[in-house]
Order: sequence, then structure tokens, then C-alpha cells
Amino acid sequence: MKLIPLVRSIRSRTIFPTVLGSLQTRSFQPDFVPRDPNAKPKRYKYPKFYDPYGPRPPPSDKIIQLAEKIAALSPEERNQIGPTIILKTRHPKMQQMSGGGIGISSPGGPAGAAKADEMAEKTAFDVKLEKFDATAKIKIIKELRTFTDLGLKEAKELVEKTPVVLKQGVTKEEANAIIGKLKAVGGTAVME
Repeated sequence: MKLIPLVRSIRSRTIFPTVLGSLQTRSFQPDFVPRDPNAKPKRYKYPKFYDPYGPRPPPSDKIIQLAEKIAALSPEERNQIGPTIILKTRHPKMQQMSGGGIGISSPGGPAGAAKADEMAEKTAFDVKLEKFDATAKIKIIKELRTFTDLGLKEAKELVEKTPVVLKQGVTKEEANAIIGKLKAVGGTAVME
């Protein structure tokens, strides 16, 4: 019988203030300090340019002398440095991107490009696959893999895009050897 008065006393007490009271308090981190409203923002000193590799050592005396010699050249001679270095280091010839109807063309037009080709003697050549017999497709793919580092899938996709440049920036002797190998298996290749 004493149970009924106990239940009524519990029901008559409101337990909400104790629950809500603990929810309404704010707790901050022990080291939290509110921002000073009168404080000025910090100014950071940014570098003039971003270098992801960090500071570099100064250039050697040989490089400094080379830079001084280049600076002393006339503008016409300086314009010839880039193509000459590309030829000497045998970098592959970059293909021109099509403008897609935008109207992009070389600065000198076709005449300027022809002059530049005549001025520099060509030492690096490209091998282009023009066409091949449909029955010799597998042989062409196998032969292509011998002189490139392409996988089977990449070589197959490249052959299917015919006419396509197979190898860029090779010597004349190497280009002739590649053309001979492709001709022997049933393909027609040219040197550009």
C-alpha cells in the first residue's frame, strides 16, 4: 500500500528542470580564450613566388658564365637557341594541336613554318603508319611492340587509329629500319 503514495510523489515532482538545466550550460575547452574584439589581424609575410621544392643551391660558375654569354647575344641569335637545344638533345617533335575551328595558327603562317624547316637541318624523324593489310593487323601489332614500350591493348588501339605516328624523334637510320620491318609484315609506313 505504501507503493501508491510513493508513485504519486514521484509523479508530482517535475524532473524537467534538472534535465534541462544541465543541457543549457556551456562548456568550453580549458584553454579557450575568447577573441579580443580590438585585436588587429596578423600579417603574414608571403614569399614572392611559391617553390614546392624549397630553397635551391646557387647555380654553378659554369651556368652563370653560360647565362652571361646568352644575355650578350643579339635577339636574332637568342631566338635560335631553343630550336638548337631541342635538336642537340633530340627531344621529340611536338605535334601541333588542332584549333577545332577556333582559328589558331602558327605566328608566321605556313610560309613561316616552311622557312623554319629549311633553316634547320632535320636530324630527328617521325615514323607514321599510313595503312596496312587487314590480314596483317596482328603482325603489325606484334612488330609495333618490339620497338615501343606499349602493352598489347595500347598497341592495338594505336594501330586501329591508322594513320598515326608510331614513334617520334628517331634517327634516320632507326626510322628506315622501322619502316622496313613494318613493310615486311604488310604495313605501309612513311618518315616525316
